[in-house]
Amino acid sequence: MSVNERDFVQSIDRAFAVLRAFDARRPNPTLAELAEATELSRPAVRRILLTLRELGYVTDDTGHWSLTPRILTLGEHYSAANALVQAAMPHLVRIAERTAESASLGVLDNGWVIYAARVPVRRIMSINVAVGTRIPAYATSMGRALLAWAPEAVVAEVLDAAPLDRLTARTITDPAALRAELAGVRERGYALTFGELEDGLISLAAPVRDATGAVVGVLASSTSAGRSTPARLRAEVAPILLTHADRLSTELGYRPADS
Repeated sequence: MSVNERDFVQSIDRAFAVLRAFDARRPNPTLAELAEATELSRPAVRRILLTLRELGYVTDDTGHWSLTPRILTLGEHYSAANALVQAAMPHLVRIAERTAESASLGVLDNGWVIYAARVPVRRIMSINVAVGTRIPAYATSMGRALLAWAPEAVVAEVLDAAPLDRLTARTITDPAALRAELAGVRERGYALTFGELEDGLISLAAPVRDATGAVVGVLASSTSAGRSTPARLRAEVAPILLTHADRLSTELGYRPADS
């Protein structure tokens, strides 16, 4: 539901823009760097930072700003209140136990996949993977499993809005090729990527549906080429992931039409 101009609170929009500007490239930005990243004026950014500091969400040291641990409580509130996360956790634990690899729950957010829950087993990526981490949907198994059953308008927004970055030599960046891949995902019932987000990373994801049949998240298992192969994941991990995705969907109220 869109909000009309009268009801839209611009100050909240700007505050979140400043918070989102803290990322791996700018963990301790200056006021000037935040102003540039958000395209807001320095006085506006300064007022926002001072307010956030008073609330305990940011701190400053010799001209550089950083987030405080209190920011994590926002994610905790989401996890505690979100039925999908609560229901997924036992399945993630079981997947991790059965595969001896990390298991994750991902959701789609404007062309990105956000890790909504995760059970780590061992470090498999050089990037920092934690709840709240965002990764590009087009280059990941989680993203493709989410996009495969998404409305065409959502797919077009992700694949056609801007050129897709080639993250590795294996990354598929052609929108037509990606649409063909999404068709294959729908046919198989799961998505698998190998070395597209990061060299050597193998990941498999299966969709989770709610009571209406809409795909609201994905369960995923990840490993590295040093420990497994795409063929092994298809043969050994896909059945486990699909079983737990189906069970979780059932717990959320999904009933297949032919059941």
